[in-house]
Amino acid sequence: MQLLISLLLMLFMTFGQAAELDLRGYDEFDIPEGTHIPVISLQEFSTAYCEEGDKVSFETTTDIYMYNKNVIPEGTKLTGYIDKKNEPIIGTNAAMKVFVNKMYLPDGYEIPIKSYIYTANNNVIGGELTPPAKYIRIPHYQRWAMFRAMGTLQCVPGGERTMGEHVTIASGADLIVVLVAPIHMSHTMMN
Repeated sequence: MQLLISLLLMLFMTFGQAAELDLRGYDEFDIPEGTHIPVISLQEFSTAYCEEGDKVSFETTTDIYMYNKNVIPEGTKLTGYIDKKNEPIIGTNAAMKVFVNKMYLPDGYEIPIKSYIYTANNNVIGGELTPPAKYIRIPHYQRWAMFRAMGTLQCVPGGERTMGEHVTIASGADLIVVLVAPIHMSHTMMN
């Protein structure tokens, strides 16, 4: 019985010491929402041949420093998928939204994230209006002219637009990933 009690005490003391150890000397911290991470695309993807849910991957191009630490080292891999895709129609180019949900540090540690490929158009890649299909010529007469027959001809866009085109992101394209939720970091790499 005493042997069992001794073993249990040793076991509890061992776990108590392990809980007191500091994780590589780092504290836990958060990378805030809205942080921009420069990346390059590791593959080409397009609205012409990709579907919603298709996986895409990226790699960071610079070290991200915060709290005097390299929190996201260069070469960190990010993966995600095409979240939403719109086909081209008359008057509007194709569009897609890319959601990035995993970050893999160079040592293999995986961190879940919530982010999108950043664009000024609410993170939508593409979706621009197409050019007009034809222009209408409208004459404008000057009042200062001695003869009313003098005037200029102005070309005004007509109501019809051309067919939209597919949007493609090339392999190696420079992009920016923007966080839409903070990342809770409890792991950083040591040099």
